[in-house]
Amino acid sequence: MKRFLLTIIVSVFSCATITLYAQEIYTLDKCIGIGLERNYAIRIIRNEEQVSSNNATSGNAGYLPSVDLSGGLSGTRYNYDYDYSDGTSEKANASNAETVTAGINLNWTVFDGFGIQAEYEKLKELKKMGALNTRIAIEDLVANIAAEYYNLIRQRIRLSNLRSAVRLSKERLRIVEERYIIGSMSRLDLQQAKVDFNADSSRLLTQFEAVNASRIKLNELMGVDSIDRHLDVRDTVPLHSLLDEKDLWEKTLTNNASLLASYKNKTLSELDYKKARSRNFPYLRLNAGYGYTDNRYETGNIELQKRLGPNYGITVGFTLFDGMNRRREQQNARIQIKTRELHIQELELGLKADLSNLWMAYRNNLELWELEKENLVAAQENYAIAIERYKLGDLSGIELREAQNNLFEAEERRSIAEYNTKLCEISLLQLSGQILVYLHPEEMN
Repeated sequence: MKRFLLTIIVSVFSCATITLYAQEIYTLDKCIGIGLERNYAIRIIRNEEQVSSNNATSGNAGYLPSVDLSGGLSGTRYNYDYDYSDGTSEKANASNAETVTAGINLNWTVFDGFGIQAEYEKLKELKKMGALNTRIAIEDLVANIAAEYYNLIRQRIRLSNLRSAVRLSKERLRIVEERYIIGSMSRLDLQQAKVDFNADSSRLLTQFEAVNASRIKLNELMGVDSIDRHLDVRDTVPLHSLLDEKDLWEKTLTNNASLLASYKNKTLSELDYKKARSRNFPYLRLNAGYGYTDNRYETGNIELQKRLGPNYGITVGFTLFDGMNRRREQQNARIQIKTRELHIQELELGLKADLSNLWMAYRNNLELWELEKENLVAAQENYAIAIERYKLGDLSGIELREAQNNLFEAEERRSIAEYNTKLCEISLLQLSGQILVYLHPEEMN
């Protein structure tokens, strides 16, 4: 009865899977395209890039003057009490005095020791840094989607292998039951066959969870609203033409996004130093305006006073002493440049180490993949011989089970070697700044 229920469960899952996957095939470049459009992290980083782009203006750097339009009304209300030298006095209660002003003013820093120029260059570099940060985020997303896409394929291949294992165990159980009925096999053989069938069925049920988890993760990376949406992907992991280690390293030095970002950070530090040095020079500021003033009095000899006309000024200055702060800031800026240079050297060394490790893993997994393909053929032939001998009664159940396990393990090792090779390929392409080739995978064939 228990075996019957397990068979029903496996059949239901199989039918459900066929129904769920009977839809349009999602290629890798299609999944990446959806992710680049809908992934939340990419949308956020693109907004941040737009902000840095908006900030890269001459006005934000200080090249342009500022113009203000202002107006105001002020007044006073008080009592006067005058005592004159001739002994007379005068009083005025609740006297008002009002002033109305209106004007337009211009302020412009014409020269500040090249600090404005340095600031403008820094804003433009920050704009480029924003584009680089977006590229880094896109490359990370493409790599993650590619890795999860091929993981889903691997999990589905494992699911197929486990289905085959269940079918083989079911066939063995059928043979044992028939022979047990006629008395040619013991109850121990029957129980062992049931245990093996149940174990394979349990692994199959667990594998459905792994496939489902990978599918949900891929949907999450793509940023789709329906996180449980079913995807039908290709059933093979394509391995493209061999990569070249020397070419990878050359492209890493010129295309690696993190390395390019480090160069930008050094440039920003150099501009900070240039801005700090601008305080060694004098500054020149201009101001001009045109205003109107209306003063009204209720006491005294003047009742109304009006002024209308321009005003202007020029300021030239030089900071003679500021508590040694200029010197300190310039020293720190020079140190920061050296620090950035050390970061670049450290990153280059780390990239070289990563490339060396990944390259060895890539080559080893390629060789393992070729070896496991041969082992799989041998395991398939071995199992075919074993099942025939088992049917003839020349092989024990334990030996047949060993042949079946060898076949499943050979399939697993081949699949793992294939998947690991693909992961190394993805990492190497990302390291060398070529990961976006997965947007057009046919270019790698």
